[in-house]
Amino acid sequence: MGTTQGEIVAATLTVLDEHGLDGVTMRAVAARLGVQHNTVRWHASTKSRLLELASDELLAHCLDEPLPEAFPDRFKELSRRCRAALLSHRDAARMVAGVFAAEPRTLRYADTVIATLLAAGHSPRTAAWTHWSIFYLTLGLTQEQQAAQESAPALRPEQVPAGTYPALAAVLPHVGPDNFDQRFEFALELIIAGLPRVEEPVG
Repeated sequence: MGTTQGEIVAATLTVLDEHGLDGVTMRAVAARLGVQHNTVRWHASTKSRLLELASDELLAHCLDEPLPEAFPDRFKELSRRCRAALLSHRDAARMVAGVFAAEPRTLRYADTVIATLLAAGHSPRTAAWTHWSIFYLTLGLTQEQQAAQESAPALRPEQVPAGTYPALAAVLPHVGPDNFDQRFEFALELIIAGLPRVEEPVG
C-alpha cells in the first residue's frame, strides 16, 4: 500500500516539531517516512504546497462540537480554538502566515466564523474584516509567543529610562514576552466591543 497524503502531512508536522519551520524540507519529510523523495512530490509538488497542506491540517478540529450557538460566545470559542491549533506545533503560526492555504478545512473555518458574524446582524464587510482582524492578530501574537519559547527578549528598565521614554517606562510591567493568554483575551474583547451596534449601509 502506497504512502497517503495524510501520512505525508502528519510527517511534515512531526518534522516541524522536531526541527522547526526552517528544517521542513521535502527530503526531511521523505526521510521521516522512509520513502523516496519523489513519493512526497507525488502528493505535494513543491515545499510551498506541502506547507499549505500542513497548515490546513492544523485547523482540522476547530469546528468540532460542541460549539456555542450564538455570537459572541461562538466567535470567541472559534478564535480560541484557532490559537490553540497554532500553538499545538512548533513554528506553526509562522508556517501559516507564510502560505495561502485555500484548502477545505481553512475555508470551512473562515466560513463558520463569518457566518457567525453575519447571523449576529453584521454587514458582509464587517463580518469579513472582523474575521481577518482576529485571524491576523492571532497569527502575530502566536508567532511572538512561539519565538519567546526559544528566546525571550524583553525590554529592560535601563533601556527605557523614564526621562527619555516616560510612557514606555510607565507601562514596562505590561511590555514583554509574557501574559499571552491575557493579551489575547484583551484583544478579542476589544475587537468585539468595537463592532458597530447598528450597521450603516456601505457606500
